[in-house]
Amino acid sequence: MYYPFSWLRSLVKLALYLGVFAIVGWYLDDLLVAVIAGTIGLLMSNYWQLYKLNRWLWHSRKMSPPTVTGVWEHIYEGIYYLQRRNRNKRKELGELVKRFREGSEALPDAAVVVDAKACIIWCNRLARLDLGLKWPTDAGRRVDNLIRHPAFIEYFHTGDFDYPIEVPSPTNPNKTFEYRIMPYGDEHLLLIARDITRVSQLEEMRKDFVANVSHELRTPLTVISGYLEIMDMSNEDNPFMGKAFKEMSAQTLRMQNLIEDLLVLSRIEASAERIYEHVVDMPAMFRQMSLEAKALNKDKHHQIHFHVDPALRVYGVETELRSACSNLVFNAIHYTPPGGEINVYWQTTEEGVRFAVVDNGEGISQNHLARLTERFYRVDKARSRKTGGSGLGLSIVKHVLSHHNSQLDITSTVGEGSTFSFILNHELIAES
Repeated sequence: MYYPFSWLRSLVKLALYLGVFAIVGWYLDDLLVAVIAGTIGLLMSNYWQLYKLNRWLWHSRKMSPPTVTGVWEHIYEGIYYLQRRNRNKRKELGELVKRFREGSEALPDAAVVVDAKACIIWCNRLARLDLGLKWPTDAGRRVDNLIRHPAFIEYFHTGDFDYPIEVPSPTNPNKTFEYRIMPYGDEHLLLIARDITRVSQLEEMRKDFVANVSHELRTPLTVISGYLEIMDMSNEDNPFMGKAFKEMSAQTLRMQNLIEDLLVLSRIEASAERIYEHVVDMPAMFRQMSLEAKALNKDKHHQIHFHVDPALRVYGVETELRSACSNLVFNAIHYTPPGGEINVYWQTTEEGVRFAVVDNGEGISQNHLARLTERFYRVDKARSRKTGGSGLGLSIVKHVLSHHNSQLDITSTVGEGSTFSFILNHELIAES
């Protein structure tokens, strides 16, 4: 225990000690020799205590200090106090590390910690099982030398960790892992690998199911549509039959459009076409789209204006960009009340190339905007049936833009109109 006046007492004892030798020297009429002898004795005593302190610190197995008196007692007590405090801190730290390791071992994902040089610092049990890492044998080895898939190596060295990647397992090609890397601390990285094999299989099954069913439905619908076309729909003797034929034809056409949209969506999802391989003549596309819009606008009497930069071409997939742009333009025509105004823009901005469709229609409530790109989501189901919409148009747009590294931006005010737009990166602009 620390005493605030211990050093004062020690100084008093030292003065008394030297005072005794001074009195003896005065009595023997040799004061200097007596004081020197006392000082030498004091130095020898302190060196002996230093020797004992050194042996206790480096060689003794006992935690408790030896029994001493004077100022050395307080030194030993101070060192012993620091030792106990450090021992308690090490114990707390050990418990914390133990809890961390137990928690990380319980993670449902493989976790690997790497340093700034990509060397493995630590990994959990699932990383050893699923990624084939060996611990502690692989400690200090580069993670990109152990997970050697080209897609992972490119992802790791690019340094853009905003989105995860899907890569086959290094130990089992039948498994698919989603790798996500998160920087933290002082240039450290946390690699998380999640088994998404089941999710990938279900997604592939869904895509195959939609594509196959859509394809198989085309033939019977074509037959039904063909027979309806050659049958007498007027049927003046039976007006009910004429109305029934007309409604069947309309619903058959609607189903055909739905199937076509499903097939388009399936082709886009399965597309492996590279967007940098072809230049798309967007001005020519918009000229053709303008003619189609005028034909579609015959009964609506909208004012449609195209503001197109005639020299602005981009890299991309032409069929996909045509599908995305036409969906947005035709949606504006379908859902803008008669006599409205629609403006289509294709121009360069600071961020890149911007395509926008602006109308002054009824607008869309804010609570619907986040879900507009979901499949079959409808703001007004009755109105969508009237216009013949499939509910897949904006979902197609979303997938097309995702393939071209962009996203759909929707702003709308009820009673004032809506703006549907997207921006393509400067890297996609093709030189004239």
